[in-house]
Amino acid sequence: MLDTVSVAEYMTQVGREARAASRALVAASTGVKNEALQAMARELDAARDTLATENAKDLDAGRENGLDAALLDRLALKPATIDGMIEGLRQVAALPDPCGEITDMSYRPSGIQVGKMRVPLGVVGIIYESRPNVTIDAASLCLKSGNAAILRGGSEAIHSNRAIAECIARGLRAAGLPEACVQVVQTTDRAAVGALITMPEFVDVIVPRGGKGLIERISREASVPVIKHLDGICHVYIDAKADLDKAFAIALNAKTHRYGVCNAMETLLVDAAVAEAILPRLADAYRAEGVELRGCEKTRALVTANAASDEDWATEYLAPVLSIKIVESLEEAMDHIARYSSQHTESIVTEDYSRGRRFITEVDSSSVMINASTRFADGFEYGLGAEIGISTDKIHARGPVGLEGLTSQKWIVFGDGQIRH
Repeated sequence: MLDTVSVAEYMTQVGREARAASRALVAASTGVKNEALQAMARELDAARDTLATENAKDLDAGRENGLDAALLDRLALKPATIDGMIEGLRQVAALPDPCGEITDMSYRPSGIQVGKMRVPLGVVGIIYESRPNVTIDAASLCLKSGNAAILRGGSEAIHSNRAIAECIARGLRAAGLPEACVQVVQTTDRAAVGALITMPEFVDVIVPRGGKGLIERISREASVPVIKHLDGICHVYIDAKADLDKAFAIALNAKTHRYGVCNAMETLLVDAAVAEAILPRLADAYRAEGVELRGCEKTRALVTANAASDEDWATEYLAPVLSIKIVESLEEAMDHIARYSSQHTESIVTEDYSRGRRFITEVDSSSVMINASTRFADGFEYGLGAEIGISTDKIHARGPVGLEGLTSQKWIVFGDGQIRH
């Protein structure tokens, strides 16, 4: 088809088929959706050799194009990666289906019953980079939540994504669902992204997963609502009333567990009352992990660190670099967070109940924690089973977005002939 039509025409056809498929999918039972997910898992298992062959083409092209080792690692479909994709499908099949749930039913004086029903969003467009396993994650979550999906992966993974798309299509056919319930965009032309994010007649929401540049472009150009987060400038504040052993473990884990993730701590705030007792110990541990420290003047009086600039406080490093600031009070810590946070995840370490309650009440981020590592800001860790992404927006979905975040609610009314007087 792509040989005979323009990208715009192709994407219009994809959108039209997705909209039609969404109407069929909303009527599908939980059993049928689960059957499709299980069939996809079997198809992936049977296609391991094909997946490896197609993935090798992407890896070879990536090396020729100078992709670094980290990107090549994300691109690789290793046997363990395929195992994870299969297990992910089975886990999503085991999750409760949010669609059709009726809540808040009440009788009105007129005699009608009024409540809310949870329903799919409709058609979800997902734009992502590098990792071909995201194709399965996105497809499974959209399908289970009753949404048709249009998936546009990165050009570097096109052969892998096409092979995965064949497994998805066979799984849908096996369950009697339209193949258009999940469509993987077959062109690498960037114009496809521009078309996808400007088709509100066919697409209900866009979820971008990738670097800041991609997300900024989509947020700027989309005429379809976007669920997104731009930065993960996450903070841990060690309060004057902290248990210092807890503080040490949390602050170390939040930074060093993984560096290139959005829920890693980028700035450590330490109350002046405990700075001398905790910072030298933490600095030694960070140095042992190869973390570069950048600190305020008070920090540098206690430990060896480079000078932190105003830009550092506003930077998501995604690397073994950490900014440290000593503050005089909880209020100063919250003021700093209010100024520099990306509203992703913040944590306070304290044994004082009142201070902890103030922190989670007054700090305006999508996840706010007491005595826990920011690394827990994740759909799986929150019990969602999986996530489509993390949202720092305040409307519709906020924080990790799982099945429920891919649905909405509509009002329903049960009557028995009532008319309004």
